[in-house]
Amino acid sequence: MQKLMLPIAGAVVALILALAIFLSVRPTPAHVSPAMFAVEGSDIGGPFELTAHTGERITSAEVIDRPALVYFGYTFCPDICPIDTQVMADTVDLLAEKNIDVKPVFVTVDPARDTPEELSYYAEAMHPKMIALTGSEADIRAAADAYRVFYQKSQTPGSEADYLMQHTGFTYLMGPGDELLAMFRRDFPAEQIAGDVEKVLAAQ
Repeated sequence: MQKLMLPIAGAVVALILALAIFLSVRPTPAHVSPAMFAVEGSDIGGPFELTAHTGERITSAEVIDRPALVYFGYTFCPDICPIDTQVMADTVDLLAEKNIDVKPVFVTVDPARDTPEELSYYAEAMHPKMIALTGSEADIRAAADAYRVFYQKSQTPGSEADYLMQHTGFTYLMGPGDELLAMFRRDFPAEQIAGDVEKVLAAQ
């Protein structure tokens, strides 16, 4: 019974954290759409140092050297993360058609399995410009805390090796200097997000 309660408890915590993030950011009416939170003065985001899928240590200043879409997930995710990451990649391509350069960034919340080698396959499959990041447990925790990302392991009953990672699923539009420009909800098409990103960047 205790094992069965873990996913439920994790989902409740994720919901509470998502609500806390929602209440901590202020919509900007001129830019807001159903897909996003447009935020001003938020303290979400911050410096980090992680390991890229190329094996190199890299800082947030090097990663976010231009507008970037940042998503926290994991490559072993059976459903949600691949969809969200593909939407992010499609968004980047749609923006590129308008000569708007936005970098896709994937940060794992499962560093035990998401090695640089594993992430290199994932990044290559998703988008040629994608930067995929991992690190030690402490590295990932620091980055997740800076972005207020909740995550925790949900063990599969009866198995020590199999597990899922519960985590919040926002996509963050970041500007250089670790500035949060907008947060996007999931389940919206790339066309909607690309249009919103274009408006936000035009207002900068």
